[in-house]
Amino acid sequence: MRYVYPVTLERDEDGRFVALARDVPEAMADGETFEGVCSEMSDALGAALAGYSLEGRGLPEPSAEEGDEVLIPVSPLVAAKLSLREVMRQKGIRNTELARLIGVSEGAVRRLVDPDHSSRLDRVVAALDALGHHLIIEDQPRRVA
Repeated sequence: MRYVYPVTLERDEDGRFVALARDVPEAMADGETFEGVCSEMSDALGAALAGYSLEGRGLPEPSAEEGDEVLIPVSPLVAAKLSLREVMRQKGIRNTELARLIGVSEGAVRRLVDPDHSSRLDRVVAALDALGHHLIIEDQPRRVA
């Protein structure tokens, strides 16, 4: 799954940018600049999707960009962790089983799937690999206001 969501950016009465994502309505952000609101929205998307994951809910697939929407990515590390959590959820794999598969403690797996913990990306990728999945990274030009 791609962790890039279409977001509507509007200006409020004070001239601040306000960001809303129709696929993830819990994610909202505002900022004084275009770059600032995009960064805040990336964090808000990551936090909202982490909430879905912690509740055991499936993550919403990003819909196609429409009109003046802007595509906002979730940070790469958070996206990788969400992917790992989602694969584990779909396959019914618990932390202890993944820990055994990759040769680490259950606490280490808890940190790997915790979006707020700054794990090394290569370790999350190795855990995905152990579950038969891989991470694809792509770059795209950033849109400017």
